[in-house]
Amino acid sequence: MHKDQSTSAPSAPSRLRNRRRSSEVVPEVSKENGGRLLVNDRNKYKSMWVRAHSTIWMIGGFALIVYMGHLSITAMVVVIQIFMAKELFNLLRKAHEDRHLPGFRLLNWHFFFTAMLFVYGRILSQRLVNTVTSDKFLYQLVNSLIKYHMVICYFLYIAGFMWFILTLKKKMYKYQFGQYAWTHMILIVVFTQSSFTVANIFEGIFWFLLPATLIVINDIFAYIFGFFFGRTPLIKLSPKKTWEGFIGASITTMISAFVLANIMGRFQWLTCPRKDLLSGWLQCDPGPLFKPEYFTLPAWVPKWFPWKEISILPVQWHALLLGLFASIIAPFGGFFASGFKRAFKIKDFGDSIPGHGGITDRMDCQMVMAVFAYIYHQSFVVPQSISVEIILDQILTNLTFEEQHALYTKLGEIIQERLVGQS
Repeated sequence: MHKDQSTSAPSAPSRLRNRRRSSEVVPEVSKENGGRLLVNDRNKYKSMWVRAHSTIWMIGGFALIVYMGHLSITAMVVVIQIFMAKELFNLLRKAHEDRHLPGFRLLNWHFFFTAMLFVYGRILSQRLVNTVTSDKFLYQLVNSLIKYHMVICYFLYIAGFMWFILTLKKKMYKYQFGQYAWTHMILIVVFTQSSFTVANIFEGIFWFLLPATLIVINDIFAYIFGFFFGRTPLIKLSPKKTWEGFIGASITTMISAFVLANIMGRFQWLTCPRKDLLSGWLQCDPGPLFKPEYFTLPAWVPKWFPWKEISILPVQWHALLLGLFASIIAPFGGFFASGFKRAFKIKDFGDSIPGHGGITDRMDCQMVMAVFAYIYHQSFVVPQSISVEIILDQILTNLTFEEQHALYTKLGEIIQERLVGQS
């Protein structure tokens, strides 16, 4: 390695951590049948127990946060973003160079929180207005902030840009510009995708919870099927992934998507969109996607079968497509992360979750899934969800009284003209 590319000597804790990782038993691959059988993973039962224990805690905590509502889920996403950014910032950090650049880490976080203000300001602005309508002063203040939101974020970014230029040091240009580019890539990866997650939450917890749950189910069952039946390696980037685990998890995820959509779709507090930033359970017209349709079972169904007809929510057919994506496409987010870690010669992005690695290790597939769920919802679900109640709600929420009166007058004129034309 060339001198200008070398990193500083690792600290004692880092050397100890590296020795621990290097001493881990890696599953051997037999040479028989072209190296297709995974054998001799002596620590896999211990690893499975640690992973299962952490998974139970994560699922329990996740369920509690979801139960607490939209704002709690959004806060969880923000915390996850901060941890992901921290792990990714540290990936290319060099302690020796940082010692000669006081405040350089602070600049990274300045860009991070500027991006957070920009993204969340655009998503939550109207909901914030709806929350403060009862207080005239706050209403005017919030409207002013929203009006100049883009200008504020722009000048915050320009302040960071000038800060970066003014702190450039001779002989450290390459490191500083590399960090600058790395920071912006992190912002694209973390915020571009996570913003879709928050947008999904306020469209209805259903559109956040179902996709996220499908990724968890796919991950768990890929591990279980691969653990007990795995024989054929799936992809070189991730040696422990097997075709058996991939296929088993795909079937399980598709079935789970259809069933869970029927269960979740019957709770209005999960399906109603949140129009403000208040807490509390929601009630609304569920719309046609969440109203059950009844189907009589065919004659060939055995007479001892207890049900003669079944109810299916139309949203369950959409859920099947979400399950298909979670099974086939979303795992490529994990493969991308595996290749990324191999490029940087690390085992995990962090060690905050025992048996799983860092937060980023758990969110690779979730990020891909969140973007797809939002695009799918906006492209194929929203056009089917329009109702008179939803349109009235948009008018009463987003238009002033004068605009509502003008709309009422104009609509009356249009209807009158059509009645005259039909007579």
